[in-house]
Amino acid sequence: MSTGLIQTYRAFAYNNAWANHRLLTACAALNQPEFEAHRTGFFPSLQRTLNHIYVIDLFYIDALEGGWLGPAAWANEVPYPSPAALKLAQAAMDRRLIAICDALTPDLLDGIVRINRDTRVQTERRDRLLMHLFQHQIHHRGQAHAMLSGTSIAPPQLDEFFAEGEAPLRAAEFAELGWTEETVWKS
Repeated sequence: MSTGLIQTYRAFAYNNAWANHRLLTACAALNQPEFEAHRTGFFPSLQRTLNHIYVIDLFYIDALEGGWLGPAAWANEVPYPSPAALKLAQAAMDRRLIAICDALTPDLLDGIVRINRDTRVQTERRDRLLMHLFQHQIHHRGQAHAMLSGTSIAPPQLDEFFAEGEAPLRAAEFAELGWTEETVWKS
């Protein structure tokens, strides 16, 4: 596996954290009733959709770290009822995912992850599990983004992470997250 592919996974992890930061920053401007309001979506509120992202991150990131949490991860479907608390918890989870991707090597990327499914053990290649996790995040963030458009808060742009022209805005947000462009793009 090339170092370029490992850098791609790293970039996905940073992009994921940045998009969560932008979306949850916007949601933090909502009042609690707006955050909890019933909306069209698989998880019918911003609160439930964004907590679902967190819970599934907890499940898979624990497994990627070698943990055995399994389905206990979703025992509480809304562990962080307020947007402010969820933003802090998601940021911590995103840092864990970045650490996983920062530590990748070709052997680790090709390696197997054991996932506690309670009644069975699922084995999955690490690269495939990471892609599944990133896709899951993108999918549900898109739903939350659409829900946010039905509130008093404008949904933030989430797809300009890689655009060169967005570097000044990104630099300010990266500073909030404790990163620089060099941190993200190192090889």
